[in-house]
Amino acid sequence: MRALFFALALSVGPALAEESLVTGLSRDDVQITADFTGSDILVYGAVRRNSPAPQTPPLDVIVTLEGPSGPVTVRRKERIFGIWVNRAAVDLAEVPSYFAIASSGALDQILSPDDDLKHQISLERRMSVTKITGDAMDFADFLQATQRIGSAKGNYVTQHSGVKLAEDTLFRADFALPANLTEGDFTVRMFLLRGGRVIDTKEQTIDVRKTGIERQLSNMAHRQPLLYGILSLLLAAVAGWGASEMFRIWRR
Repeated sequence: MRALFFALALSVGPALAEESLVTGLSRDDVQITADFTGSDILVYGAVRRNSPAPQTPPLDVIVTLEGPSGPVTVRRKERIFGIWVNRAAVDLAEVPSYFAIASSGALDQILSPDDDLKHQISLERRMSVTKITGDAMDFADFLQATQRIGSAKGNYVTQHSGVKLAEDTLFRADFALPANLTEGDFTVRMFLLRGGRVIDTKEQTIDVRKTGIERQLSNMAHRQPLLYGILSLLLAAVAGWGASEMFRIWRR
């Protein structure tokens, strides 16, 4: 069986090299404003060929969308004498703030483990290269907990049939970005596969930035934290005084 597989791989090798991706995005920037509720991103493209497409093995496409990464601390709670307390904790470095993956089929059926390891396509493989420090030995449990929490919040999304592939040539994938986006560069990666092997890749970037007063407040909070804190206190005091005055007038 293994000899047959390698013979098949060699027979389609030249054809694989003659297939490549031509891709595009519906937009390459997202502006976060006061009324921002999310954004839809369309990734589309086609397979460019210099010769007729081989009939086997099958063609597949995978698209990933990853947000900026940052450090995350994960803690495990345990119940001691009826009280929930934090016990073991680990620090994870470079954890994606958002990660979505869409494919033309189930990943375990269209993507070989070797190519997943090489390109770090799946969320599990992407998380496995995260640097970990902490006082817990069972790091795998903390990685799984991070993925589970991210999925529950809608920040980690998997669409096993999210790529629509027409005539083994045209494809599209739709992503619905949530409202709680982290500002920064979002990376879109597209993979063309045959028989579980990646034969071509493309990468593009989406610029996600705050605009308007949100941008000004964010800059002030990071560059002038003392002034930002004073203004926040004054605003809270004015809002409290105004509410009390309105309540006093209403009681009259």
